[in-house]
Amino acid sequence: QVQLVESGGGLVQAGGSLRLSCAASGMIFSINAMGWYRQVPGKQRELVARITSGGSTNYADSVKGRFTISRDNAKNTVYLQMNSLKPEDTAVYYCNLNRGVFGTDYWGQGTQVTVSS
Repeated sequence: QVQLVESGGGLVQAGGSLRLSCAASGMIFSINAMGWYRQVPGKQRELVARITSGGSTNYADSVKGRFTISRDNAKNTVYLQMNSLKPEDTAVYYCNLNRGVFGTDYWGQGTQVTVSS
């Protein structure tokens, strides 16, 4: 139905930057929002940043001022620019797409981000 392919994760030193990409394909219509979530072992998956179909954005307090979410509608791709990375940003980052009247969620396979101190 919907396929989400993430890229851009990796290992970076504290203070560095990474850009994550998520390319969507398939039944990508009636999109409500796309976003990025992250999860560390033993903890719940948490919202990092989200952008609605109307272009509104919201961020977790912990990443405000450091991360920026954006999208390229022509490429059906959403990006997460991560600057001033901290060790506590280390997690598996998942792309999310929410679509339809019932707000169905779709998830990417996840990409590891590791920030060394």
